[in-house]
Amino acid sequence: MGAMPDKPPVGTGRALVPSKRARAAMVRRLAGAAGAMTTAITQAMDARMPWFGKLSAEERSWITLVARAGIDGFAGWFGDDTDPAVDPLAIFSVAPRAMTRRISLQQTVDIIRTSIEVVEEQIATSMPKSDRLPLQTAIVQYSREVAFAAAEVYAQAAESIGAWDERTESIIIDAVVRHDDAVSVESRAATLGWPTTAPVVVIVGETPGGPADQAADELRHAATRGGLSVLCAAQGDRLIALLTGAGIVDDASALAAATQLQDRFGPGAVIVSSLAPNLGGAFDSAAEALSGAAAAPGWPEGPRVRAAKTMLPERALLGHPQAREDLLRTIYHPLVSAGGDLLSTCVCFLDHAGSIEASARALFVHANTVRYRIKRIDEVTGASPTDARDAYALRVAITLGRLAA
Repeated sequence: MGAMPDKPPVGTGRALVPSKRARAAMVRRLAGAAGAMTTAITQAMDARMPWFGKLSAEERSWITLVARAGIDGFAGWFGDDTDPAVDPLAIFSVAPRAMTRRISLQQTVDIIRTSIEVVEEQIATSMPKSDRLPLQTAIVQYSREVAFAAAEVYAQAAESIGAWDERTESIIIDAVVRHDDAVSVESRAATLGWPTTAPVVVIVGETPGGPADQAADELRHAATRGGLSVLCAAQGDRLIALLTGAGIVDDASALAAATQLQDRFGPGAVIVSSLAPNLGGAFDSAAEALSGAAAAPGWPEGPRVRAAKTMLPERALLGHPQAREDLLRTIYHPLVSAGGDLLSTCVCFLDHAGSIEASARALFVHANTVRYRIKRIDEVTGASPTDARDAYALRVAITLGRLAA
């Protein structure tokens, strides 16, 4: 017993008009009316869609081409929907890929809806009565195929744009890390809609488990939900992010914003740079954050999310020139310039394990004098010898200063 032929899908030309000869005749008549239908569609879009009249002549011509391709495609599809040449996806190939960036998906839906309505009207008025019912039934099925094709086109375009955006982000991150040309960095960032004049902070942490692109995507989504803008990319085992937002106005707010995103980084410290005035000034911030990430193992007891400037001793010991300069600028030179035996008192206090009485005896001064000088040291340098972490920074800064002298 021979195999039964496949039953054509409901709503197709083969199902509605089984006779191949009859369908071919209908297709010829439909093709003959295609020009008038295209004109009617264009006129209807101009009348029903306010945005259509605001398009450029080039963009309007794209839509006209797509409309005509849709009518021709419907004729071919009605004749034989199994023919690969009449794939509804091919309708959109007559327009350039730029159309998906200039004409939104919602506008494309409006175009399809209006086109189908006009074709139905034209079938009812310009086609023979014997053709009307099967063609009107078929156009409903065909409109579904076109809608699915449009969704696929825009999905592919979105995927392509997303891949391009990720590549551009990686280039920007790499340029900032390598201290590349600021104008080039800002120009690339502008194509992504990045506010190039807004303050920016650089965050460096480990990549979490899983694909690197997934880690970057999750970080972007988390930042967006928090009302922040981010450019990020994975470099080896590091996840590097440039972060900006209306709430990021100083180092404290930058640290708070980074803390909200800490779960998107892998284990280990998350290092936050000082706030840069804009993207073009983020090069030094990137170097600061990267040196902090490299030095993080030297202070494993520190907080998970930490400012790079709190790691000056470790960064200086690791050989970061800027960290050494910062220690000299913020601690050693102010101590020397302040006079009043602040430097000698600081060294003596540290040498005597933080004992005010022992320091006073060694300096031949009253204990209250030592207390006063310790207070002055804190005021001058921002580091108190009575705090263990600050004492470490003071010791390293004084050592570097003496060696430099």
